[in-house]
Amino acid sequence: MDFENRTALVTGAGSGIGRSAALALARKGASVAVVGHSADSAQQTVDEIVGAGGTAEPYVAELSDPQSVQDLYKAVSERFTQLDVVVANAGINGVWAPIDDLTPEEWSRTISVNLTGTFLTVKYALPLLRAAGGGSIIVTASVNGTRIFSNSGASAYSSSKAGQVAFTKMAAVELAKDRIRVNVICPGSIRTDIGENTEQRGTEGLRLPVEYPKGQIPLTGEEPGSPDQVADLICFLGSDGSSHITGTEVWIDGAQSLLVG
Repeated sequence: MDFENRTALVTGAGSGIGRSAALALARKGASVAVVGHSADSAQQTVDEIVGAGGTAEPYVAELSDPQSVQDLYKAVSERFTQLDVVVANAGINGVWAPIDDLTPEEWSRTISVNLTGTFLTVKYALPLLRAAGGGSIIVTASVNGTRIFSNSGASAYSSSKAGQVAFTKMAAVELAKDRIRVNVICPGSIRTDIGENTEQRGTEGLRLPVEYPKGQIPLTGEEPGSPDQVADLICFLGSDGSSHITGTEVWIDGAQSLLVG
């Protein structure tokens, strides 16, 4: 998986899966546009890439805002000669609450960041990907909303993730003529800090009690996956090694969703 002379853009690259993906792509030779939710988080990832001899540039964008995303790609096009890989990874867990307690504003915020943000990240990347003769788009969804529906209270989050899968499949067919591949990954339990930014309200007792005596993840028991494992999958889907794969969702969860869903 050689990314020499290629440029990748990764959103949510200041931490977790996005950070690991940006680092992995850089190690394989890609120049990386590192998009973070803050200047500090983006810069930290860039510093690590540059310190290891790679090429990267930090960016900050509000991905649910069309103008902000257009400005992002304008800045990227001025810095890099082309764009080959887009990793639409940024997202939030948002508020998890019973449907009758979840406010319309909370619902809209989660859908706006996760689903509309994915749409805008892909939409405004297309001129650059077409100019490069094609490319690869990888969307980060989740097992929630695709195989797992037992996390009661996560209706907004799960709906946004299900929407990402449908959007990926629509985009894959539409963009195939441009030699742009679009795939979506669905991670299960992964060691990231996104859970620390989740507000749960009134979810006690919503979920049906189920006991998994050997752990929820058949492959590893209680041990979650790592961001680096997800980054390896992203690199594969961004590479020529997956040149005939598009419109496909790939679960990376150690079979967790087959047991828990």
